[in-house]
Amino acid sequence: MRTRAKKLAALGLAAVMAFSLAACGDSGDSKGSSGGDSGNEDSNAGSGNEGNEEGGDSGSSAGGELSVSIWDNNQEPGLSQIMEDFTAETGIKVKLSVVAWDQYWTMLEAGAQGGSLPDVFWMHSNESERYMSNDMLLDLTDKIAASDKIKIENYPEDIWGLYTHDDKHYAVPKDVDTIALWYNKKMFDEAKLDYPTADWTWDDLTEAARKLTKEDGSQYGMVMKNDNNQAGYYNFIFDNNSYVINDEKTESGWDKPETIEAMKLLETWINEGLIPPAETMAENGEDVLLQSGKVAMAMQGSWMIAAFRDNEYTAENCDCVELPKSATTGRRASTYNGLGWAASANGSNTDAAWKLIEYLGSEEAQKKQAELGVTMSAYNGTSDAWAKSADFNLQAYLNMMDDMVIRPCSRSTVTWEDANKATMLKVYTGEMKMEDACKQMAEEMNASLAEEQQ
Repeated sequence: MRTRAKKLAALGLAAVMAFSLAACGDSGDSKGSSGGDSGNEDSNAGSGNEGNEEGGDSGSSAGGELSVSIWDNNQEPGLSQIMEDFTAETGIKVKLSVVAWDQYWTMLEAGAQGGSLPDVFWMHSNESERYMSNDMLLDLTDKIAASDKIKIENYPEDIWGLYTHDDKHYAVPKDVDTIALWYNKKMFDEAKLDYPTADWTWDDLTEAARKLTKEDGSQYGMVMKNDNNQAGYYNFIFDNNSYVINDEKTESGWDKPETIEAMKLLETWINEGLIPPAETMAENGEDVLLQSGKVAMAMQGSWMIAAFRDNEYTAENCDCVELPKSATTGRRASTYNGLGWAASANGSNTDAAWKLIEYLGSEEAQKKQAELGVTMSAYNGTSDAWAKSADFNLQAYLNMMDDMVIRPCSRSTVTWEDANKATMLKVYTGEMKMEDACKQMAEEMNASLAEEQQ
């Protein structure tokens, strides 16, 4: 059996990784489940760019107050209300801290090595395997089995799978996210174009983007960053009946002919200047470009709704619709993800931590999460209220649940995703052709997956 020191060292191996995701959510915008949320996508998976005033103290608390850490500012108001309900019901106080996405994982890394993880915190599919396999997360298996509030069949099986290791459960599903197309009604009106519909194909989107792009660079028809996989180009791949990683998590699908064919769509947008230059997108997130009236369309995860609802420009000028479908296969798929509520295995308040997690995953709390517009909830049948939480066509996100593909992940997700994003950037800057980039990404990813098997 490995010693605790070896486990901590294993966690430390990735401490220096530049970790960017959605989302729930994984572009530089908001980090959700992604992207969800989520994960954002993506983003990215809410803003998550500033910790709140309580964000400095994220370690395990004592004296009956639970420390809770998340990375999304947009979800903080609604979750605070839900946690106030928990305190009123149980008497257990909660201190909720928001820590920016990149700093969040640095904080957990340091907490894991120093033995001071928050009592309760969000876990993401990109990192879950590492924390579960190193015994950093509280084993919730027996607690879930004994609970009258948490029943495994009430949540998507794939989300449970993200937080299960050696048949043990280490987190309770928090949410589920899908992807939809956002568009600027004002820009469509000015161009005298009909708004996007659920009947659109990707060819329809491309044609509209051409008409909405201005030669002077003041407006672009579409936007997609090189690191927007969950809320972005992964969906092209699934629409074309291909894959990013096989079911056994042993092989990349980047070099498959169907994948390369699908990714040529993005190459067209790049080559024709239908999306902003890479330098512009490096300085401005996709959400920022949409909110500032610089782009006419953007693919965004459901974790972004609170931000768009609370932004005056998007609230007045924008709406969303289902993603386009493939003209070849007729498929309209959505990459989806879901965050999990996890607890520190070595926390001083593990009983209280479980009570909070059990409450947050309950049908009551999940319904309120949806009603407050925090994000789509993981508890089956509770997201209908979320679709009514803002004056947008949020039913589009629920409709995208008809064909969902779980966000690709493995034990080394961060390693191969970061390498892929760097290679993809070379397509954006004109250094590589898309086909060559796809083949290189497959080679890099297969090398990482091979190391996992050793």
